[in-house]
Amino acid sequence: MQQPYSQPHEHPMQQITLSIPSSNGSSKSQAKTMPGYESESSSSTVHDALGVPFDGHKDASSDESKWPSITSVPSQTGSTNADIFPDPENVVEADTEKGGVVPQQSVGPPPGFNPADFPDGGLEAWLVVAGGFCALFSTFGLVNCVGVFVSYYVNGPLESYGASTVSWITSIQVFMMSGLNAVMGRLFDSFGPRYMLIVGTLVYCFGLMMLSLSTQYYQIILSQGIVSAIGMSAVFNSAMNSVMGWFFKRRAAALGLMVSGSSLGGVVLPIMMNHLIPRIGFPWTMRVLGFIFLALCGFSCVTVKSRLPPRKKPFNIEDYIRPLKEPAFLCIVCAAFFFFWGMFLPFNYLQLQAQQQGIDPAIVPYLLPILNAVSIPGRILPGFLGDRFGRFNVMIFISGLSGVITLALWVPGKSTATTVVYGAVFGFASGGFISLLPAVVAQISDLREIGTRTGIAFFFAALGALTGSPIGGAIVSAQHGSFLGLQLFCGCVMTVSMFWFVASRALQVGFRFTKV
Repeated sequence: MQQPYSQPHEHPMQQITLSIPSSNGSSKSQAKTMPGYESESSSSTVHDALGVPFDGHKDASSDESKWPSITSVPSQTGSTNADIFPDPENVVEADTEKGGVVPQQSVGPPPGFNPADFPDGGLEAWLVVAGGFCALFSTFGLVNCVGVFVSYYVNGPLESYGASTVSWITSIQVFMMSGLNAVMGRLFDSFGPRYMLIVGTLVYCFGLMMLSLSTQYYQIILSQGIVSAIGMSAVFNSAMNSVMGWFFKRRAAALGLMVSGSSLGGVVLPIMMNHLIPRIGFPWTMRVLGFIFLALCGFSCVTVKSRLPPRKKPFNIEDYIRPLKEPAFLCIVCAAFFFFWGMFLPFNYLQLQAQQQGIDPAIVPYLLPILNAVSIPGRILPGFLGDRFGRFNVMIFISGLSGVITLALWVPGKSTATTVVYGAVFGFASGGFISLLPAVVAQISDLREIGTRTGIAFFFAALGALTGSPIGGAIVSAQHGSFLGLQLFCGCVMTVSMFWFVASRALQVGFRFTKV
């Protein structure tokens, strides 16, 4: 019997059937499918590259018993595997969004990472934003009240300590909350947000309850600066990174809406604390806050979820070093450090400076709420503008505005009106930074590593927050109570942050005017 012989025809979208003549005159068919592809229906006969029938000498239909006939077989599926590969433009946009810098083309990102895969809305996605809003109200909202804590400690249980020493409490709290994102981001990438939210909520509320029992400096450091801050970091990181997985085109806007929860917390919580502490005392005020945050974070535990499954992989220190070898990312890290170096100085010292300057005592307790109230639109509007005009472009504007307005208004301002206007403008400008920082990091990052890379950026930002307020306090002490040096330091370092963002943008697209 004649042995079957098949020569695959190099056509990626067809199955090839070879009819092999047998001794009894019948034909036996053997189908061969090119690996990795499925067929599409077709009724045409396959010709060779020159367009002549397969036999090369005469019409294929004239002698089917002697020459194999090559025909197509209708598809069994009606589709092709080509559907799984995105268009090149989508691959570029979904992979890194590098603002015009086109990476090398690959087969395509895994399912779930193409722009069309992001819901960019819907009930489930907006519930994640709502849960993140409550999480940020409870965590970063309390961080925005650091001025209330510093004022209470300096005039109360820690009056024997200087303002610079007391500010270490809130500085360590901010550092632990932001700096631990490098660890929490890794946990998020590996395990998702669910358990991080539950454990973080419990640890956070436990720390506040311990703060209500603390009276010594070291006790306050442990309860507020370390324990509660660890829980805050877990809750904050889970909410922030989860939202980015649900939105692509509206990512900055969604982050702005979520982060506005921290601004609302910065409005409500200082007023509530200033009214509750004289009436029920500091310990019970902390317990009330603990129960409120337990309810709000409980809602976050139910609604916040990750759209993409976690990707477990063994710890590798290279995952933390490799992003720092990318010049554009390194510039973002430096910008975050310098901005956080100065950003919390007005939050910590604006009330104390206003009291020393002789501002109306009835206005002083409301300076922080005013600052945080104006930061609500400041955290939402830049997100929408970033999606429209480019996130790096808007980030450069708001970081520069924060530095310039500090030098132009806070330094020379002596009146109540000037101080209030500065607090309002600075609140608007600085508010956008918190919502846009994760967005610009995500724009040049692989979303599968977003937790780790965002954590790295916030870790270096936290180093600035850790040292900024104590340095500011030391400057005030060295100048015998004058706040001029602190104000100049604050404005200059935030202006330097703007130039680092300019450098990161230039590394991507140069200095041409375009959406980045």
